[in-house]
Amino acid sequence: MSKKIKTGLLAYLLFPIAVLGRDERPVRDTVPRGHHKSAPKSIKVQYGVASFYANKFEGRKTYTDEIFSQMKLTAASNTLPMHTWIRVTNLRNHRTVVVRINDKMHPRNPRLIDMSHAAAARLGYCGRGLTHVRIDVLGKKKPAEADEEITAKSE
Repeated sequence: MSKKIKTGLLAYLLFPIAVLGRDERPVRDTVPRGHHKSAPKSIKVQYGVASFYANKFEGRKTYTDEIFSQMKLTAASNTLPMHTWIRVTNLRNHRTVVVRINDKMHPRNPRLIDMSHAAAARLGYCGRGLTHVRIDVLGKKKPAEADEEITAKSE
């Protein structure tokens, strides 16, 4: 027999002994006793790029069966639940607006949020098309800081 075959055969025969002879200690769980792993908490703050709706969507139905209007303070998001109120802050000029999520974006859209023209105007990025934003989730109840009407007031 050649030397390579002998070495291979020896390793093959000794492998079970090496494995069975090891000191197998259980891996310690990283979660302390009494604490259970829970589902991840909902994200309260998000950062990303915002865009605004094209005019071709005016009058079309949203995901929530509402009729889309560029004059309403609404937005579309793939990461937030429908009917959630959020505060959006333009990180360039620190303007804020409170809007309600009522639509979803195309699944391949890489942006964080797509806002109505009225909301984009309040944030001051209509001329740019895109801006970096911070989103604070306010919840399902209409916040006191939201406008009395969903529609934007003329400025």
